[in-house]
Amino acid sequence: MKFYSTRGHGEHVDLDDALAMGLAPDGGLFVPESLPHHDYRSWTAQSPSEVAAIYLAPFFAESKLRDALPAIAAETFNFPLPVEPVSVAEGEATVLELFHGPTAAFKDVGARFLAACLTRLKTTDHDITILVATSGDTGGAVAAAFHGRPGVRVVVLFPEGRVSQRQQQQLTCWGGNVTAVAVRGSFDDCQRMVKAAFVDPTLAQQYHFSSANSINIGRLLPQSAYYAYTSLQHHRKTGRSLSFVIPTGNLGNGLAAVLARACGMPIGDIRFATNANRTLPDYFASGEYEPRDSIATLASAMDVGAPSNLERLRTVFGERDALTNHGLDVLSVDDELIAERIRSDALRLPFVWCPHSATAMAGWLDLDDARRSASDWCLVATAHPAKFETIVEPLVGHTVAMPPALSDLMDRRSSFETIDANLSSLAASLARNV
Repeated sequence: MKFYSTRGHGEHVDLDDALAMGLAPDGGLFVPESLPHHDYRSWTAQSPSEVAAIYLAPFFAESKLRDALPAIAAETFNFPLPVEPVSVAEGEATVLELFHGPTAAFKDVGARFLAACLTRLKTTDHDITILVATSGDTGGAVAAAFHGRPGVRVVVLFPEGRVSQRQQQQLTCWGGNVTAVAVRGSFDDCQRMVKAAFVDPTLAQQYHFSSANSINIGRLLPQSAYYAYTSLQHHRKTGRSLSFVIPTGNLGNGLAAVLARACGMPIGDIRFATNANRTLPDYFASGEYEPRDSIATLASAMDVGAPSNLERLRTVFGERDALTNHGLDVLSVDDELIAERIRSDALRLPFVWCPHSATAMAGWLDLDDARRSASDWCLVATAHPAKFETIVEPLVGHTVAMPPALSDLMDRRSSFETIDANLSSLAASLARNV
């Protein structure tokens, strides 16, 4: 299977090159030439890693990693992906908890998979530089996944003052081969700087960049695998397809579910839940893509004004009309409603939402009664609420216990530098640190 740029320039490349480059030379994102169609009814695989290895096999058919794929999947999916019931007055649903990895966020899946792939592919004498922009969770997951791996340097850019205190600690506590850089600007500024560095010939030649953002196809594929696994398990139990409400900012997590459905997995409707950054819902409303500056919200990891993966979604699956005609829609959830969901649901549920997961609950409750009852719905919980204690704890009126892995990171020494939001400042930082 070959991969090509969303912008239509350059050669079609194999998966290994797409993984290593991260971003296509023309600035586009890599997408597969075609999608497999799975006959999941014949599968005997049970665990997430077993399902992932079968589901992803067609994408790796011509890769040097083909024979290593089961081991890569086992290395990636070595923590639980529980599905818990939710029963409230409005109806019944389930919750897919994706925050049981080492940094307590769904980004652990994609980051660990990509790290396992790139370290196996590395054959040159020079170090790879993983350059990553983060709105909160990606950077911590990437740092954890690549920390201590030989031949790889990681540089994490995050927007100064726009991540939670515990998120910042996760970004800045590693040292060694991981450098953290605060940018005086927004996540979109960080993302623009990363993309500019990738296409700068001098910097690209000097540092041998690769990406670990969801712009890298190696992040998207394993995230698609957990939707394949969850929908397969539901179909085996009920004989029905499973619909999802998915918090999404840069659209990697949402696109992953669309990809799994297109590959034949038993997935019904898909609803994206965003925060007050309205680029995505406005595109679905008007058909016109109008990127804008992001605004800060309670769900900070989704503060994205120019979602990169919308370019992939439109290239592979078509424009607005084609998307909405296939059970795909978007709801924007403002801070007031996020806070209300965290506050009120803590009183009636045996768990607490993080601000991002709260948008999924809001997205489900916003459905009309007929649509909500016509499908089996799964709400995607993307991060542990303890990562956002300054937001969550005042709303619920009690402390939220940290999972052990997160607690361990809080005791580490933090270190980072702060730079302006431009390429020359990033180049100077790379010269100092890499």
